[in-house]
Amino acid sequence: MSTQTKVETPADPGEKRKIVLLFSGLMVTMLLASLNQTVLSSALPTMVGELNGVEHMAWAITAFILASTIMMPVYGKLGDLLGRKPMLLFAISIFTVGSVIGALAPDMTTLIVARVVQGLGGGGLMILSQATIADVVPARERGKYMGIMGGVFAFSSVAGPLIGGGLTEGPGWRWTFWMNVPLAVLAILATIFLLHVPKIVHATRPKIDYLGMMLIAIATTALVLVGTWGGSQYDWNSPEILGLAAIAIITGVLFVLVELRAAEPVLPMMLFKNRNFNLTTVAGLLTGIAMFGAIGYMPTYMQMATGYSATEAGLLMIPMMACMLVVSVIVGRRVSTTGRYKLAPIVGSAILAVGLLLMATLKADTPVFMICVYLGIMGIGLGASMQILTLVAQNSFPLKFVGTATAGQNYFRQVGATLGSAVVGAMFATRLTELITEKMPAGGSGHMANSFTPALVNGLPEPVKKIVIESYNEALIPLFLLMVPLAVVAAIILCFVKEVPLATKIDREAPVDITEMAEFEADVTNAAPVAVSALKYDGDTSSEPDAPATAPRS
Repeated sequence: MSTQTKVETPADPGEKRKIVLLFSGLMVTMLLASLNQTVLSSALPTMVGELNGVEHMAWAITAFILASTIMMPVYGKLGDLLGRKPMLLFAISIFTVGSVIGALAPDMTTLIVARVVQGLGGGGLMILSQATIADVVPARERGKYMGIMGGVFAFSSVAGPLIGGGLTEGPGWRWTFWMNVPLAVLAILATIFLLHVPKIVHATRPKIDYLGMMLIAIATTALVLVGTWGGSQYDWNSPEILGLAAIAIITGVLFVLVELRAAEPVLPMMLFKNRNFNLTTVAGLLTGIAMFGAIGYMPTYMQMATGYSATEAGLLMIPMMACMLVVSVIVGRRVSTTGRYKLAPIVGSAILAVGLLLMATLKADTPVFMICVYLGIMGIGLGASMQILTLVAQNSFPLKFVGTATAGQNYFRQVGATLGSAVVGAMFATRLTELITEKMPAGGSGHMANSFTPALVNGLPEPVKKIVIESYNEALIPLFLLMVPLAVVAAIILCFVKEVPLATKIDREAPVDITEMAEFEADVTNAAPVAVSALKYDGDTSSEPDAPATAPRS
């Protein structure tokens, strides 16, 4: 491979200030996306109870994650081709429309539709934010920024349930949707005025991979429906489940064939020639299943099984948020300082496994402080691993493919999150209905299971209330034990990641062809910190921050 030219930039407080302003704008966007994934958790019991849709409870969470997952590769590729800023403005606008529909939803069907629309916009918020940072900050310096991004997600993990609980007990659960409108306006303004990144100029009109986008959407949807409906709404060997599985396999194979021939594939197959990308992607998928399967229903459990209010349930998530926030920032700064990143996600995955194992021991009478300790241990594990996996994936490819690589890695993580939420939610709801029906005395309130709210449960006669609480505990808590092996396998897989130097410069000058990817990977392995782009940029290209003069040793 030809020698690449590095862009040297002197220390400039003005340039650093631009980075800070840009990063601040991206934080608003990330907060909007991450907060929306958790804010409904505390409001969910009341919401589905009022809309008489407890049997569809899982879809209130799964619909958003599914739609956002499908859109991730799309936003990643279009961001690389058309620029991050216009795509980010589009994503925020669609997300806002979905929020308004949700706030006005008269029934459960409309609510689920609203969550789908939100997801169509939400899929681009995190991907485009992470890729934009990669546009202006070298991988070696990016660790501290990624750590703060992880901190934003940690903050929303607790702030979401807390805000959702407060709004549910105050003006009502519909305000969990209305609150997104002012946040979205703020995010749009921040994007317009603070997001100044080089503009992409193409000699010819870029070719959009519409067929690939359609096929990945169909395959992902079919796969998630298999996980959601299998064993609950339909038997595993039913024509519906077998048909969906066949659709997922067939469209998946067709997607691969299309991507191998597409001029600008939405998910290039060459990504999977990189070992670190494959390993971190699989680990991220397993972590996503465990994470969203575990924490997605904890506020609901604490309200229904322990009698806490929605606000109190949100407050009990603070230990996990605090630990995840602190650890994420510390690990991110450590990576930027030392350039070493392999050990953190391995240890983090192992700690996550311990946390899940402890969560599986919870009972309705478990002391509050023990629940907080167990959640804190989970937070430590997640904080040490989640954002570092994205950084490793980004560092594995030239700048031209950073958006696509970021989207690809997050796509598979979100597939895991979707399956985790869908499968756990379906198993939880099915088992809950069965337990309540079995335990209720003849002529009891078993038929009311789909309309239970925390207030209704607290008002039940003590014998009936005890049955409901025991049913919630027996329906959810054993599922944590099933997720322990996932975290263990993730830790083992990450042991095989090859720790290569993090890039210390951003090169926008020299082009790189896809056929040179093998050479690029070899150069990085030999301590050539290169990040290059095949795109020409029109605008200021001197915004790279200072970086160490030499790359760290692997």
